[in-house]
Amino acid sequence: GKKPHSHTISQESLNQLLISKALEGKQVIRLKGGDPFVFGRGGEEAIALHEQEIPFEVVPGVSSVTAVAAYAGIPLTHRKVSSSFSVFTGRSNPNHEEPDYPWEAIAKTPGTKVLLMCVERLSALARGLMEHGMSSDTPSAMISWGTYGRQRSVTAPLETLAKKAQEAGLSSPSIVVLGEVVQLRDQISWFEKKPLFGKRIVITRPKSVSEELSERLLEMGADLLRVPTIAIEAPSQPRELVECLLGLGEYDWIVFTSARGVDAFFEAFFKAYKDIRSLGNVRLAAVGPATAARITRSHLEVDAIPDSYQAEEILGAIQKHESLDNLRILLARAEVANPQLPKLLEDHGAIVDDVATYQTVAASSDSTQESESLLHSGADWITFASGSSVRHFHERFDIADLMETYPEMKLASIGPETTRWLKELELDPTVEAKQHTGIGLANAIAEYELRHAMT
Repeated sequence: GKKPHSHTISQESLNQLLISKALEGKQVIRLKGGDPFVFGRGGEEAIALHEQEIPFEVVPGVSSVTAVAAYAGIPLTHRKVSSSFSVFTGRSNPNHEEPDYPWEAIAKTPGTKVLLMCVERLSALARGLMEHGMSSDTPSAMISWGTYGRQRSVTAPLETLAKKAQEAGLSSPSIVVLGEVVQLRDQISWFEKKPLFGKRIVITRPKSVSEELSERLLEMGADLLRVPTIAIEAPSQPRELVECLLGLGEYDWIVFTSARGVDAFFEAFFKAYKDIRSLGNVRLAAVGPATAARITRSHLEVDAIPDSYQAEEILGAIQKHESLDNLRILLARAEVANPQLPKLLEDHGAIVDDVATYQTVAASSDSTQESESLLHSGADWITFASGSSVRHFHERFDIADLMETYPEMKLASIGPETTRWLKELELDPTVEAKQHTGIGLANAIAEYELRHAMT
């Protein structure tokens, strides 16, 4: 989206860019926030393409007009309150001049009014409406960052809305809703009542391996700060994995400790084999339900599912099936992993090959300025879903220093192994997930917040 007064490219240049790329024979997608034909300049771009006889399609979107109001608990229409709504923009022409509105007609038109892009002009807009007949007591609301976990809403009579919004620090992007429907917010507000609404939570793993955690946190209203400090790469010695794959028939068990390990293993497997039956009669163990679910996606049955990464749990899960004496076990996991597990299995008679299916490395600095935002504004929670995320996050930020700067910030661990890495830094997580999955981690945070909200 565009920010006020900081457009990186003019609309005319953008139109020309669309035309030039299309004339090169390329398929062009013009991606917009909201609906392209609702104050989105989509109409201007479509006309420019039409004039060059360039065919195009339009995919309607959900406008902030309706979406943000709904997330604030304000219905734009209600049979007993308002049967119509109208929408205006505070910035309607390319020169950013004050819009020349028919003030009297707008002020006296019945129904709900929605104002967009009006943060800087709200006082002037309110004054114009009141001078032309709109009641100074008109119920009004400003919603900033609507639909995000950082959403903030202010309600007030029209006369004082601008002052209250400024005092509350509301900024762009925002919308303003005027009309009796605003009073229904007390009954209908739903998003701002979610258990993690407004909680700023840091995700330290890459998006590709943190979807479950992120989706669950968003469902509960959190405001996510994505600061991935690790990246997933192929192992430094890929030949070791290839050799194990070529000798799969020698193994009695394959133990997977993460969903990412499953993905990397089968990616390499299908480069060596075409048929899943080439796995043979080997048994499969998966640490935790998320890892097991990744295996079953390939229509394979998991023989043992220890609840946690603790070596004793994995040992016990296999022992329920058979003695470990002379069992050939392939550990398919990250390159840097806890050495306790293979040692424990070997101490009980197993012959173990500990092979890396992937490695985690320090991620390059993010380009979204979210690291900068964390340093300047802190967060409510930092989540850690692996030992490597602890290690690399600490290398970039120094967790102890960050906690000293923001003493209210809390740490959340996905399980005992991750907690062990935190304790090595003399840090104690506020919560450790009972279920060692992304959903379990999100639920642990929510349970903590709900408990403390009641005290």
